Amino acid sequence: MPLKSKPAGKLISFEGSEGSGKSTQISLLAARFEKAGREVVTTREPGGTEIGEQIRNIIVHNSKGDEMCAETELLLFTAARAQVVREVIAPALVRGAVVLSDRFLDSSTVYQGIGRNLAADPVSQINRFAVGNVMPDLTLVIDVPTEIGLARIRQRASDLPDRMERENIDFYKKIREGYLVLARGMPARFVVIDGTQGPDAIEKQIWAAVKERLG
Repeated sequence: MPLKSKPAGKLISFEGSEGSGKSTQISLLAARFEKAGREVVTTREPGGTEIGEQIRNIIVHNSKGDEMCAETELLLFTAARAQVVREVIAPALVRGAVVLSDRFLDSSTVYQGIGRNLAADPVSQINRFAVGNVMPDLTLVIDVPTEIGLARIRQRASDLPDRMERENIDFYKKIREGYLVLARGMPARFVVIDGTQGPDAIEKQIWAAVKERLG
């Protein structure tokens, strides 16, 4: 579902390495918007639709996942993204909803482009094909030092680390730097938040950024 004109809603994407605390902050921001009387739609990548969740299972839990090549990983992520854009995000924006997405196209730029060393041009072209003209109005990068993010993953209660979480520290250092490079290159869309602060302090900074950038 392409957007034929500027929609009434807003798309806010959350980015950051594993263990950055995106899920917590999405819940807090959703509550802020709901309190203000706005319809809020939350989604995640990969996932957000029945098809997308099945793709997510292939990416992170498939028994042969460690044999997956970088190109396959990119195409699976963007396939799930194409589905959630057309099934969930675009219709919500047309309705005037606020959409909060746990990752969006910048994840492929960083994880598959920078992390997996895929060439920038095909990653960008595949990304844009998947999202059409649906782009975030604001992208919030919750930045934490790599060592802190990995320590948080290890402290999670019950789940074993998934395929993406099992990557080594050098991979995640590339991911963190990749996000910071993107943010420096697109300051009109990106805001970097210090994720080493407490959840309340992070939430206040995010809300201030939303009000400043989106009104």
